[in-house]
Amino acid sequence: MFFLSPTDILLLGIGFVITMYAQTKVKSTFARYSKVRSRGGLTGAQVAGNILSKNGIYDVQIEETQGRLSDHYDPVKKKLRLSSEIYHSTSVAALGVAAHEAGHAIQHKVAYAPLNIRHGLFPIANIGSSLAMPLFIIGLFFQRGMGFLMDIGIYLFLGAVVFQLVTLPVEFNASKRALHQLETGGYLARDEIGSAKRVLSAAALTYVAAAAVAIMHLVRLLLIRGAVDE
Repeated sequence: MFFLSPTDILLLGIGFVITMYAQTKVKSTFARYSKVRSRGGLTGAQVAGNILSKNGIYDVQIEETQGRLSDHYDPVKKKLRLSSEIYHSTSVAALGVAAHEAGHAIQHKVAYAPLNIRHGLFPIANIGSSLAMPLFIIGLFFQRGMGFLMDIGIYLFLGAVVFQLVTLPVEFNASKRALHQLETGGYLARDEIGSAKRVLSAAALTYVAAAAVAIMHLVRLLLIRGAVDE
């Protein structure tokens, strides 16, 4: 039942399609606009640095990091890490991504509530995503005396789902801030803003997909748990 029920196959199939679509969309969009050079000629690192300075943020260090599209802002160490293809590139795509990460640093400075909530939820979500399924499976196969482990697994996984949901406003807001900074700061011309917006919108799909898939897995666990009680 755990692996082969029609409902399981349907939910997992839908989740797979959503995930693949989001990944394909972000890769194709980024590849397209990474070939379009911004007329301003600044690199992603330069734009990120300028945005931080203009917003009075002087304690965040910009670092080059390995990996493709591994860009992120670390609120604990106050480091804005840009992958090599973003750090050195002058493309519209690179500037959009760099500005997005700078947007997270701005969120941190102004104590943007969803960012603080996500940061607080991260340890719970990390534990939940690691232990939820093992505990649930153990509880499923050893129902007598250990069935309660299924409930614990569901609650842990719920924490991971909440984390994914809180991530959505954080990412959307960072993109909104990024586009505002790029336009008002003169880093991109008005006719280039639309291209940067397409890149950031495609990237946002990955977070939407992650949240949708997490919800589907939660529904799957609840359905299995309900079937066991029948």
